[in-house]
Amino acid sequence: MLDIMLPFWGEPRYLYETVEAVLNQTDERWHLTVVDDCYPDPDVPQYFKRLGHPRVVYIRNGKNLGITANYERCIEMAVADLVMLLGCDDIMQPDYVARVLTLHEKFPQADIIQPGVQPIDSRGRPVNPLTDLIKRAVMPRTHQPRLLSGEELAVSLLKADWLYWPSLAFRREALASTPFRPGFPIIQDLALVIDIIAAGGCLLLDPHVCFSYRRHEESASSTSLFDGNRFAGERTYFTLASRLMRRNGWHRAARAAKRHTISRAHALSLLPTALHRRDSTALCTLTTHILAR
Repeated sequence: MLDIMLPFWGEPRYLYETVEAVLNQTDERWHLTVVDDCYPDPDVPQYFKRLGHPRVVYIRNGKNLGITANYERCIEMAVADLVMLLGCDDIMQPDYVARVLTLHEKFPQADIIQPGVQPIDSRGRPVNPLTDLIKRAVMPRTHQPRLLSGEELAVSLLKADWLYWPSLAFRREALASTPFRPGFPIIQDLALVIDIIAAGGCLLLDPHVCFSYRRHEESASSTSLFDGNRFAGERTYFTLASRLMRRNGWHRAARAAKRHTISRAHALSLLPTALHRRDSTALCTLTTHILAR
């Protein structure tokens, strides 16, 4: 069984598409729990009331908890051996559940499963922006499911985060025993995965595409690029990660965290946009991140 936990705050029309994709799974061994973080649209609870599906539960928080706290509530409610935190605007392709459950049965030691992912735009059309081309270029090569772990995996992810968080399926025990690090609302996904790896966990990388990840400007990670939040958070986290890797005796991973090369390159790629906007705050933020030691 797969517990699909869906923390919601966003555009309702994308949420409804996401839910419909879950309902269209070829394998019915799933349970969906939507945790609404008080999004101000009365149609959302009415949608789920009309839906009335026996394996879909809708819960509305009593107050807005924020991204991390809502994730934590979702994890606390999960009961299945395998859990995912589905993005409220992403699309599970029809064979997603069947694929990850099969992989979980074949590789029970895997704490995290990363299936193949196709980025899509706001209209659901396949796209391949620069960010995803880079992810594809740095992702370990494999033509079949491949287990990764230890310093090799940590180095790879700290050089460039090639994971797609909303598509990941976790062994519940690993997820529940690894708390989110406070103070990293944008990069909390990488931080949690690195903590699982540092504790001896392993990740299964599967090339079979069964998930569509939506790229659009309204996402939390996109809107934070020019206000300084994302890159300031990344610098703080990579400093912490470097210390963690040294304590593990993983010196190559510590150096990868300190350099965070792709993160700096990302900031560099945004400079032309900041210049075009004449955004002095963004220019200062990006330059600081590029040159930080």
